[in-house]
Order: sequence, then structure tokens, then C-alpha cells
Amino acid sequence: MRARIWLILSRLWRRPGIRISAFGAAALIIAMIAPLLDRFIPEGLSDRFSRDAVLPILNILASSMLAVTTFSLGIMVSAFRSAAGQATPRAYRILMQDMTTLNVMSVFVGAFLFSLGAIVMFRAGFYGDSAAVIVFAMTLVCIFLIIIAILRWIAHLSQLGSLDHTLALVEAAAAPPLRRLAKTPNLGARNANNAPRVPDDAATLCAPVSGYVQFISLAELNTQLGKEEATLWVTAPPGSWVLKGAAIGYVSGFEEPDALLENFTLGDKRTVEQDARFGMVILSEVASRALSPGVNDPGTAIDVIHRMERILWEVSQQMATNDRDIETKYENVIIGTVSADDLLQDGFAALMQDGGDRFDVMAQMLKAANRLSRSEWSDMAKGAEKLRDTALGIIDRRIEDPDAVESLRQKAKQT
Repeated sequence: MRARIWLILSRLWRRPGIRISAFGAAALIIAMIAPLLDRFIPEGLSDRFSRDAVLPILNILASSMLAVTTFSLGIMVSAFRSAAGQATPRAYRILMQDMTTLNVMSVFVGAFLFSLGAIVMFRAGFYGDSAAVIVFAMTLVCIFLIIIAILRWIAHLSQLGSLDHTLALVEAAAAPPLRRLAKTPNLGARNANNAPRVPDDAATLCAPVSGYVQFISLAELNTQLGKEEATLWVTAPPGSWVLKGAAIGYVSGFEEPDALLENFTLGDKRTVEQDARFGMVILSEVASRALSPGVNDPGTAIDVIHRMERILWEVSQQMATNDRDIETKYENVIIGTVSADDLLQDGFAALMQDGGDRFDVMAQMLKAANRLSRSEWSDMAKGAEKLRDTALGIIDRRIEDPDAVESLRQKAKQT
């Protein structure tokens, strides 16, 4: 349950409305605590920084921040929609969690609410002369934060909505689940390949709703199962699409199987928290759209190839190190592993089909396969070799120029 609560809180914090509202609420609270501190202010400061000195500044902040916030929200939404149209609709959810944009918007909204709340408190008579000093100091801090936010916003606007920025965010979102996969295989559960088969008398754990398996609270599952020395075989790992009533696992030795369902989070959309393959799928979709006749941008497809190759190479290096946490943490849970072949297929299969008739794209595809075939992770090396053979087969079928085919075959031999 704790893992699920943490998941919900982290998702809420990444939502624009919640994050901006939190900053705004904090600003209002700060404005309201000023009267509680007025007894600590010397009389000399109260005479110098009176309400007449603070109110004009607050009026300027309130009017300007409202305009800036409205204008910035319009820019943000249009830029994100444009970027999602160039890349893929799946990238829009990642764009909406851009921390720089959210933090800047939160500062703007927080400054507006602070200044508006302080003005209301002044007009209502809640602030005395001493409280005006506190409000003045808070206003200076607010102005400093606004200046920093505006400078960050100006720098950020130069790339906001661009395809390069979108790809960078998608790559940044795709890498962490794969690093966790490399560091802790099978999410800490037992590998299904080395575990006993499901017994015939095992009870079926059925999905309560249709949707994607987004998150599995493995620690809580293992604790519940351990109390009865039961075992759970998870047949629908994170990223799987299941229908209501379909099996998501089988449990043996547990009296109330339905009690385990609270540890499974299902939803309408695929997410990246535990799904190591989804990031590769999004990158592949961006490349496929770039190769569509309406876009015809092979340069973006080549850029995506390099990004996926970089991610897979880093994962391969981590898989080959000796400091991996290969010890099973959750002995009572058995789950399938994400293989190197899965990652390669998610990333490159559709891309090769869409760009199989382009010399430049397939040349980079072969080079990427060659480099990955030198990985110290044997599964990745073997998978890359099979990927290269698949690419050569597509080249033979799709490219009509014999000289181009021969040139690409020569590239395939350059290891």
C-alpha cells in the first residue's frame, strides 16, 4: 500500500494543476502568516516600510503576473500540442511533466496569488503597520524568484515545442526504467525462466478492469504472500494490456486471491514507472512518424536511432557490471524478464519497416546493430546480430538498386 500511495503522490506532483495549485496555496499561507510575526518587528522599520510603500508594488505584481501567467499558459499548451503533433501523441504526457515549465508557471501563479492575497488582507485591515514590513520582505523574495523564473523561461522558450526538446524529454523518461531493470532484474522478483511452473491447482488472479498494468507493488505483494508461504506467478507484467476478468497472475497457497489485487494499478494509459519498454516504443513512434510521406524527415529518424542506441549501450554496460543487485528481494513473486530482444524489437522493428527503402536510414541502422553487437552483455550482442540479419533481409526486399544493396551489405560487415 505504501508503494501505491507514493506512486499516486508522485503522479499528482507531476500534474500541472496540482503542482501549480500547491505553489499557489503556499503563497497564500505565507501571506496570511505575516500578522503573526509583526510583534518581532522594530518600530523604526515599521515607520520606514509602511503599507503605502508596499501596496503599489503588490498592485503591480498582481496585474503583471496575471497577464504573464495567462500568456505563458497559452504558449505552453500550443507548444506542447505542436510538439506532440510532430512526434507522437504518447509524448504529450511526458511534455506536460516538463519540470522547468511547471516550476516557472508555479512561480508566476504563486506570485500572483501572494500579491492578490496580501492586497486583500491590507484592504480588510488584517495587516498592521508592523506586518507591512514582513510583507515587504516577502515581496522582495517574490520579486527575486520572479526574476529567476523569467530568465529561465526566456532560455526555455527558445527550445520549447521543438522536436529536439521533445526527443530529449522522451529519452530522459525512457532511460530510468531501463537503468532500474539493469540494476535490479525482474523488479526484484524471481525470474520466471528459472522458477517452477504454475501448479494445476493454482487460483487465477483476474483483472478487475480492462486496461494497462501500470504498476505492481511488489514489496506489499511479497509481504502478503509470505504470511501464508504462498507464491504468485505474474503473467501480466507492467506494460501489458489486459481485459476485465482475464488472468494477470496465478497464486498458489493463498486463501483469498482477490486480496492481492489492491497491489496492481491498472489504467487506460501506458506509463513509464515500471514499464522498461514503453520509452523505446515512444521513440520508435517518433521515428516512424518522421519517415511518413507527409513528414519525410529521415534526419529525425537517424537521430532517434542514435538515441535508442545510446540508451541500449548504457543498459548493456550496466548489465555486464559486477555491482548489479541480482539477489532476489521478493521470493514469493515470480515474474517474466524483459529481454534484449524485446528492447531491440520495440525500438527498431517498426522503424526498419517504415524506413526499409531508404539508404541513409538503413545504413545507420546497420551501424547501430554492429556497434551493439560488440556489447559485453551477451544477450544484447546476440540480439543485435539477429537485428542486423533482419535489416539485411528488409534491404534485399525493399531497395531495388543493386549497388545500394551491395554497399549496405559491406557496411554490415564492418564490425
